[in-house]
Amino acid sequence: AGLAASGIAYRSRSAIRDVGKTLGLSLDAVDRIAKRVHDWHEDGFTAAKLASLQLDPQDAQLVLFVRLVALILGFPRHLSQHVGGFVISRGPLCELVPIENAAMANRTIIEWDKDDIEALGMLKVDVLALGMLTCIRKALDLVERHHGRPLTLATIPSEDSQVYDMICMADTVGVFQIESRAQMTMLPRLKPRCFYDLVIEVAIVRPGPIVGDMVHPYLRRRNGEEKFVYPDEKVEKVLSRTLGVPLFQEQAMALAIVAAGFTPGEAEMLRRTISAWKSRGKDSIPRYRSRFIEGMVGNGYDRVFAEQCFERLKGFSEYGFPESHSASFALLVYASAWIKCYYPAVFAAALLNSQPMGFYAPAQIIRDASDHGVQVRPVDVNRSDWDCSLEDSGLAIRLGLRMVRGLRESDASEIIQAVQQRGPFASVVDLWRASEVSAHSLSALAMADAFGSMGLDRQQALWAVQSLRGKPLPLFDAAWRDSESQNRAASLPPMSAPGEVVRDYHAIGLSLKAHPMSFIREVLTKRRVLTAAQIRDERCCPHGRWASVAGVVLFRQRPGTAKGVMFMTLEDETGRADLIVRPHVYQRYATAALYGQCVIARGRVERDGRVVHILANKIEESSEGFLSLPSTSRDFC
Repeated sequence: AGLAASGIAYRSRSAIRDVGKTLGLSLDAVDRIAKRVHDWHEDGFTAAKLASLQLDPQDAQLVLFVRLVALILGFPRHLSQHVGGFVISRGPLCELVPIENAAMANRTIIEWDKDDIEALGMLKVDVLALGMLTCIRKALDLVERHHGRPLTLATIPSEDSQVYDMICMADTVGVFQIESRAQMTMLPRLKPRCFYDLVIEVAIVRPGPIVGDMVHPYLRRRNGEEKFVYPDEKVEKVLSRTLGVPLFQEQAMALAIVAAGFTPGEAEMLRRTISAWKSRGKDSIPRYRSRFIEGMVGNGYDRVFAEQCFERLKGFSEYGFPESHSASFALLVYASAWIKCYYPAVFAAALLNSQPMGFYAPAQIIRDASDHGVQVRPVDVNRSDWDCSLEDSGLAIRLGLRMVRGLRESDASEIIQAVQQRGPFASVVDLWRASEVSAHSLSALAMADAFGSMGLDRQQALWAVQSLRGKPLPLFDAAWRDSESQNRAASLPPMSAPGEVVRDYHAIGLSLKAHPMSFIREVLTKRRVLTAAQIRDERCCPHGRWASVAGVVLFRQRPGTAKGVMFMTLEDETGRADLIVRPHVYQRYATAALYGQCVIARGRVERDGRVVHILANKIEESSEGFLSLPSTSRDFC
């Protein structure tokens, strides 16, 4: 067996960086252009746009750069490996195709991609790794260790009404597949109450059903707002479980067979053609149109209904789920939701210990755990393991040393072993001598404010560490070093509260002390900027009211199916606020919308049940107190 190859083509950012490097442009200039890559998708880098980046649009080298970038877009860049497509042959694979070693040990890769393999009729099995499987395994281990309840994925209690109540409220931060903003918006509308509802939930928030106009008809029929009459029993058998809307690839194939007269082989080719139109070209789909529609009309179906069916099937060209795939994912949706519902501390710890994965950064996972009554305790050299652990009978989380940026796991293991053997340490120097870790690692821990159990704040710990060099040499390391360092540290002035929070974000990616927005709340209040909690309160902000909200940007999304609309999520000290940014507003405030760390948005509040958005008409960046805060947003633009 061997992994299939995957051809990687030049996209805007990679083209800009490679051409810039080849032409010898300065790294600063290339970085400025690459960060404004969204301009390339609109109308290219015009003279005005280049000038706004402090670049000379008349420079001959820059003119050549712009032309070359446009030329190589879409051109093959390098050969990579498929994420999990294993090619299996009856005989030795090396007799069919050249095999080479991949970067990972004991892994091999062939030079053909999935389209080559399909054309040759070879067997490819996708074996995809999911971070949530690791998270669930770690969570169930914690449940057994701290709560004495041995569970497996198969023995988690099924169809629990409290779990579905939580899901219907869109309380799904961290839950597999239904944690995105789009899914959270859909959950209160679809209101899943059983496992098959989760199967549909996973499949319906996809480009295919959205482009194929399947979402709203399904919701209307589910809510009893629209009735659908099936033309005959054959179509009803295929579409009844999804209320007459073909949400799954299997339904598309079955409809082609029973209604349009396709053979199973022809139906499979239709599915493959629709699924792979980007690689085969859009012209490959229309040749099935007349065959499908005329087949349905010939079997007695109304032409309008036949055309409607085909247009919905075309939506799968933007990616639609097989039902079996969706059902497998729904199992993990329910399992992760059940753990979050009954053991929120366990779930948060397991998520943190499985990073990087999922939609949310550790700061949002911790925030959500705190909202569910979980006490979160800081990283501490005397109390933390490498992983985040549970304390107080599994009801509190102790952040692990893995959270500290710049700390190697091997050094963390030495510290943990020293504490286990000798007990808690009273000074930085004692820990240094016993663990023999480098002063660099202790400095990273000091930056993370991880010496609280020694009675040292961040400033004092950094002072204590600064006198250390390399690894300890006991023969030359006099006892005076410890006492003198601590005496001097005691007289250091404390750091400001905003400074502490900013350093927390730089050191561990979050802060347990305060939210950054809390330090400018007084200024925002004077500007009549509301909190996220006030926006969610219908008495304070009814539907249609104009309001302003400010927050740190968590997410930016500009999906291809949204017709240029950008979705943003802000967070302040009271919670999250969702923005909808229409194309004309995005164009006017693109810099703040795309690159602002903390923004103030003004717009109209829109409510649909539990779903609350602000339809923004103005976005501005607020840099007060945030100039040194690291970027925390996860962008999907």
